[in-house]
Amino acid sequence: MPEQLLLLVTILIAIGFDFTNGFHDTANAIATSVSTRALSPRLAVLISSVLNLAGAIITVVFFQAKVSNTIGKIVAFKAGLVVIIAALIGAIIWNLVTWYLGLPSSSTHALVGALSGAAIAAAHGLGGVRAAEFWKTVLSLVISPPVGFLLAAIFMTVLLATFHAARPAPLNRTFRSLQILTGALVSYSHGANDAQKTMAVIALALVATGHLRKFEVPLWVVLLSASAIAFGTYAGGWRIIRTLGWRIYKLDPATGMGSQLTGAAVIQLATQFGLPVSTTHVITGSVMGAGASQRLSALRWGVGANIVTAWILTIPAAGLTAWVVYAILTTAGLQG
Repeated sequence: MPEQLLLLVTILIAIGFDFTNGFHDTANAIATSVSTRALSPRLAVLISSVLNLAGAIITVVFFQAKVSNTIGKIVAFKAGLVVIIAALIGAIIWNLVTWYLGLPSSSTHALVGALSGAAIAAAHGLGGVRAAEFWKTVLSLVISPPVGFLLAAIFMTVLLATFHAARPAPLNRTFRSLQILTGALVSYSHGANDAQKTMAVIALALVATGHLRKFEVPLWVVLLSASAIAFGTYAGGWRIIRTLGWRIYKLDPATGMGSQLTGAAVIQLATQFGLPVSTTHVITGSVMGAGASQRLSALRWGVGANIVTAWILTIPAAGLTAWVVYAILTTAGLQG
């Protein structure tokens, strides 16, 4: 296959991954708002898609593509297009499997695992991955959900102590209104962090084909990736919304607002430091932390355990899938 055509195929697959990232992670931003009836599902999805687009563009244009730079350093060699294609297909497969099962697993975990698996297959060993960058990324992915849990628990404890004597009805109305703002902030944060991962993959493909002399993210790649994640968000991931919004903890407007606010704060902080985090994991941790601040027994720990299992499995499962895809592609004679 001619290199230019293979590059086009790579970019299209990357956009496909970005799209699945958007619909897979829609629940992160809108599940709490929908479950507490702060927003209708249709309006929540529309707001989320617009803010995902804005977050991706504004963050990269004005604050640099720091998360993309981190992702781009995981592979220890100049990755060829077959490596990138195998990684994208591996990540997409895992996204679709967990979407079908209704598990809020991480698109970030899937991409990191798949990129690492494809690189290891191409290099015939662990030398295909920069260990320092890989573990830095994994550490940020592992630490961020507990941080979201703790911040949400502390925030909700203070909030409940402050307003314990207030009348519930007007307080709920206020928190429902605030949820519109906090939900928008989560969507903005999701676009700011997650869209950069697809930007990184496309930039790697451009470097591999000589269209870029060094790793950087062109403006057209920013706009393309931001649009894809926004359209994916508009498509919606309703199976995961049910898990996050109802099955982990029955949210009220206060816990919904608190989990969104603290989750968005964690994602924004990580983005500024160039750390790829999972919006899915952070928001899930925040939802559980907000619920735990009221009553530990109210949390459905069994559902949470299933989700954690999916988290743990994602990197190795996506990596193995990408390794197999790479082997199939190279066996079929695809080079690049």
